[in-house]
Amino acid sequence: MELNIDFFHIVNDNVAEKGNILISEPFLGDNYFRRSVVYLTENNEEGSLGFVLNKPIGVSINEIVDDFPESDFTISVGGPVSNNTVHYIHTLGARIPDSVLVSDGISWGGDFELIKELIAEGAVKPHELRFFLGYAGWSPDQLDGEMQEHAWLVGKIPPRMVMQEMDPEFWKKTLASYNNKYRAWANFPEDPGLN
Repeated sequence: MELNIDFFHIVNDNVAEKGNILISEPFLGDNYFRRSVVYLTENNEEGSLGFVLNKPIGVSINEIVDDFPESDFTISVGGPVSNNTVHYIHTLGARIPDSVLVSDGISWGGDFELIKELIAEGAVKPHELRFFLGYAGWSPDQLDGEMQEHAWLVGKIPPRMVMQEMDPEFWKKTLASYNNKYRAWANFPEDPGLN
């Protein structure tokens, strides 16, 4: 019996826009994006930019950045572009000059020296600020092309989930929240040949 279904054909009900997430299909081969969830901070005619949410490095930012105050703030791999630079998203809004509102109370960037001062004073909590090494970037139309190749499912999660520290199962848990074929993807082994 032949099924009339393309199990890996993604039908996106949402448009890729800032504030949405991109969930990689189960067998995406790229090391940075394998089983990743990317938070989009920009998507326009100049290209797209975001941060991989679920690739923690397992060290504090003060272990990587000189002159950074001792803190409990961790850092994650944000993506393959400029991975020798630090980026951040936060819920501090107008308290941080030069930050850009993304969506739902989450902002991107802003005055890094002020961020360091607030952390040193204990005025910011880890659920209000997330740091990334590098970022995920796409040139104009590149992300659209990848979506046409069924590499990404577009979704939305609450701001508190964007800002929480991620566990290794975040990709799987995010897919499991869907009530269709994407939910089944969550249980696919990374290498089906080893199953």
